[in-house]
Amino acid sequence: MSLPIAPLPVHAARIEEQLRARLHPTRLEVIDESAAHAGHSGANVQGFGSHFRVRIASPAFAGKSRVARHRLVYDALQNFIDEGLHALAIEIMETP
Repeated sequence: MSLPIAPLPVHAARIEEQLRARLHPTRLEVIDESAAHAGHSGANVQGFGSHFRVRIASPAFAGKSRVARHRLVYDALQNFIDEGLHALAIEIMETP
């Protein structure tokens, strides 16, 4: 009988790198809020890499609805969600 493999924690720098490459943001902040969720659903034993907040502004959002903007961010980070990213709070900022 094999034991289930725990998802590896995701690093904020990897999320930031991928968002920069895919959405070319003019403003970007990636905050790991995992420690605040210790003991909650989806938290990992490492205490980081499971819950993130992304604040982002991008020309790719121009003319798109709030839902479409969020979908762009989710689509850009799908591989991290597949790797164990449990929660993602997205704050769309205006382009400077």
